[in-house]
Amino acid sequence: MYWEFGYGFIPIVLIMLVVASVRILREYERGVVFQLGRFWKVKGPGLIILIPGIQQMVRVDLRTVVMDVPPQDVITRDNVSVKVNAVVYARVVDPQLAIIQVENYMLATSQLAQTTLRAILGKHELDQLLAERDKINQALQQVLDVQTDAWGIKVANVEIKHVDLNENMVRAIAKQAEAERERRAKIIHAEGELQASAKLLEAAQKLAQAPQAMQLRYLQTLTAIAGEKTSTIIFPMPIDLISSVLDRLSERSKPGAPITIGSPLSDKTRRPLHDESRFCPILQKTLRPPNKVPSSVQLRSWRANTPRQNGAHNFSHVHFKPIHRR
Repeated sequence: MYWEFGYGFIPIVLIMLVVASVRILREYERGVVFQLGRFWKVKGPGLIILIPGIQQMVRVDLRTVVMDVPPQDVITRDNVSVKVNAVVYARVVDPQLAIIQVENYMLATSQLAQTTLRAILGKHELDQLLAERDKINQALQQVLDVQTDAWGIKVANVEIKHVDLNENMVRAIAKQAEAERERRAKIIHAEGELQASAKLLEAAQKLAQAPQAMQLRYLQTLTAIAGEKTSTIIFPMPIDLISSVLDRLSERSKPGAPITIGSPLSDKTRRPLHDESRFCPILQKTLRPPNKVPSSVQLRSWRANTPRQNGAHNFSHVHFKPIHRR
């Protein structure tokens, strides 16, 4: 009876051993097999047979893993505090190194990504962080790939997700952007004025070749003004009509031109004022520059000593006497 029970138990044990020794690995999985605690080989995918109690197997997933890097407080090169988080795409390329060289390759890669993110972003300014993300992502990927190569990990890509700024910095950036837009608007306006001046110069040169064209332009301007509902009409006056008057005024305003006194109808009686005014102290005081106006007492004495002709003073009847200065 005992032996019958013993022989009946052997097939059950064999079936349990076969079930325990058989492993099935998927296409994206590999098995790192240890024999008596020592590394033996990497197997898979498919059917794997192990010796129970002697061999052990550790499964390794070869698919790309997405790791979210928590927000990190980063101080940029220009001393601006920001919070940055990123995403790391990594996969196992060597299962042996991933199991033997590091305890938890996923945790190690995540922690390394956090420290590398703070180190790389601290070397860049805020403007570079916002404008040159592609270069920063490439730098992060290269640094992580080199450091995780010893673990059998391949970092395929690193992407910066969010850059959080405080409200004061957001306002400062908005003011800077507004000033930049105003600068561009002024430059565009100046370029437009430059082009318009070139066209106006060309038009003026063409109009100068035919004076009739300028007259037609005057008439067109008057027609445009009269067409509008306005009560004011501006007539352009050529400068040639008053050029002679302007020339005479400019000649009289010269400092070297002499001033004559006497009857305006007799040229012989005209005498230069600057020759004989030195004999009359009243004339010397009254003919001073405009900033030196004679007093009222001097004007009364000059009027009292000067004879009148037709109700007005005449310089031709003034008697000049030499005065010896002491």
